[in-house]
Amino acid sequence: MPDTLTTAPQAPVFNPLDPAFIADPYPTYRYLRETAPVFRTPLGMCIASRYTDIALVLRDKRFGKAYAAGIVRRYGEQGLQERAFANLGATMLVLDPPDHTRLRGLVTKAFTARRVEEMRPRIAALIDSLIDRVHDQGRMDVIWDFAHRLPVIVICDMLGIPEEERGQFLDQSYVNGRLIDPVPMSRQEIDDSNKRTEESDAYFDKLFERRRREPGDDLTTLLVQAEEAGDRLSPLELRANVSLLFAAGHETTANLIGNGLLALHRNPEQWQKLRDDPSLAVGAVEELLRYDSSVQMTSRVAHEDLELGGFPVKKGEQVVCLLGGANRDPAIYSDPERLDITRQNVRPLSFGGGIHHCLGAQLARLEGELAFKALVTRLPDLRLPGIDAPQWRPSFTLRGLKTLPAAWG
Repeated sequence: MPDTLTTAPQAPVFNPLDPAFIADPYPTYRYLRETAPVFRTPLGMCIASRYTDIALVLRDKRFGKAYAAGIVRRYGEQGLQERAFANLGATMLVLDPPDHTRLRGLVTKAFTARRVEEMRPRIAALIDSLIDRVHDQGRMDVIWDFAHRLPVIVICDMLGIPEEERGQFLDQSYVNGRLIDPVPMSRQEIDDSNKRTEESDAYFDKLFERRRREPGDDLTTLLVQAEEAGDRLSPLELRANVSLLFAAGHETTANLIGNGLLALHRNPEQWQKLRDDPSLAVGAVEELLRYDSSVQMTSRVAHEDLELGGFPVKKGEQVVCLLGGANRDPAIYSDPERLDITRQNVRPLSFGGGIHHCLGAQLARLEGELAFKALVTRLPDLRLPGIDAPQWRPSFTLRGLKTLPAAWG
């Protein structure tokens, strides 16, 4: 299978799995915006990199998900039988209305602004406990000791996962960003994803049985009861969407904290500014989302022939939206390559848009706000020894660090 989106000679070369691109995709985005803001690749998809074009794709009803067609296009009909793809295909993440509307409606109440704000004291206390855990050591791995643990524990709380069973989730990530990359996966990558999906399914099936016997005040109980009603949620949808809530509930937030802390230390005047005034954390989160988004790409499929930024897109074609490119579009932001935590009117597309706007956006913002406030307040002399050679995970869509050593004192 091809491992590149290299285009025809007259079009740009774009390989999102190139380690150099993963390390720093932003020069490529700038080049694409300036030379080919919308173009077609030999894999039969269009790539868009400007803010205005992408905002339109995310919100216009002439575009949808068409997930199954995309899997068939990349892997053939047999791709739909792969366990990982079948599970993902039953989630609200990749479905169009009316199924998307039905599934999202089941969980929306748990993510309202009021419900999220009620979680503030619990999240703040949790952050303090995580810092207490490592404070006297004078060092930690920001990703695994802090950025990963925080949202995992929060989503475990919401899903009603017992504390004694959380170790397996705290010690490793079950999220594979390659599943939603536009570049086809290798057979080995598919097998690994199937295995992870099988392990995740086995755990959640046991949790569902427990919540049928012992209902709780949690999201899992809510969805189990919807499944038992028979007409709102199928067994596959139950398993797939609880897995999605768990994965989405921690992966992007962990990356927001890791990517954001790295960006602040690569721009030490911004770290100092936040240290001097921790109340800037709310706006800092928006700017950090814009500057180095946890989610770099999303896609839609055209439901009819149309033009996007003057470029003809055919019915059935996939449009890959480079969110990271849109977030640094100079047509929207002045001096977009500069990090400025006091920047005004920041509207990053990092959480998507339209009906698929991220359900947990407010929760992620709250966790990020409280995390950065606590870090600059309790560890003001925190430093990152590996700042010049960070280790990025090999995924294009989900941008995050493998590790981020930190020290203080």
